[in-house]
Amino acid sequence: MRIGVLTGGGDCPGLNAVIRAVVRKGVSVYGHEFVGFRDGWRGPLEGDTMPLDIQAVRGILPRGGTILGSSRTNPIKIEGGVDRIKENLAAGGVDALIAIGGEDTLGVARQLYERQVNVVGVPKTIDNDLSGTDYTFGFDTAVNIATEAIDRLHTTAESHHRALICEVMGRHAGWIALHAGMAGGANVILIPEKPFDIDRVCEYVESRFRTRYSPIIVVAEGAHPLEGQMALQASELDAFGHVRLGGIGETLAKEIEKRTGKEARTTVLGHIQRGGTPTAYDRVLATRFGLQAIDAAHEGDYGKMVALRGTDIVRVGLDEATSELKTVPVERYAEAEVFFG
Repeated sequence: MRIGVLTGGGDCPGLNAVIRAVVRKGVSVYGHEFVGFRDGWRGPLEGDTMPLDIQAVRGILPRGGTILGSSRTNPIKIEGGVDRIKENLAAGGVDALIAIGGEDTLGVARQLYERQVNVVGVPKTIDNDLSGTDYTFGFDTAVNIATEAIDRLHTTAESHHRALICEVMGRHAGWIALHAGMAGGANVILIPEKPFDIDRVCEYVESRFRTRYSPIIVVAEGAHPLEGQMALQASELDAFGHVRLGGIGETLAKEIEKRTGKEARTTVLGHIQRGGTPTAYDRVLATRFGLQAIDAAHEGDYGKMVALRGTDIVRVGLDEATSELKTVPVERYAEAEVFFG
């Protein structure tokens, strides 16, 4: 078989580990041939490829990002996009496609499968918001990076007696904020799943200052206040219809200063969470996903996504994997609230 591989959406630590595992097992165990498509769905849409053999994947296990490149290209929104992909796959002699990505990338994969394209999905997102799998690779690395940042913010907050806000990624799901905030001992954690009361946040801030300690607030980029409490900025949309977020941390800092009279500063981690060396956990999980993905492609078990359930790697339908986002449950957030203030 000749199998194509692509990585779509935001870059993520562990992508190269998946590519390596797919190619290493696919070539040495099954004797398959591989081709890499550049920059997500743009690659098969435009027929832009690169060689993908064992030599190409040597030494990439600890590297962040993706050797294939990525993009947020959405072929479904492009007139004739699906037909162009099918034509380019046929012209290149590609029998199957392994798509590595998150909600949007795998959503496209599902629609292509429904139109007779042989696709296997691999879940990737630092947000950990895919419902079909317990964990996605990249999440552990992002949480560790955010936790280290919070640890560092504690010392400078105490030195200057300031409220420090750490804005982390998380458009619709607050998993990074929840895990990093709990691990880093944050005094308030704000997530998209639960609109926050700015008056209550300020009470937590003032309560912390009364103990002669300085508050650390962790806020997911998609967190928002109760309706009418604060004015938020409007933003443009990307190719998948998502608002490009950012700025809630700075808005929050201004409100805290205005309402409490205490100095507040914001640190936006942004793409720092997505870059750099993956943790050992993410390298192992990504490698296991890659090994199972090539097994599925070899067996012709298309329309599936490999997933972690407990400690086992299983296969779930792409429709199940992309049907809904996995968001933070009320009871998980309640655990964190015990430590607020």
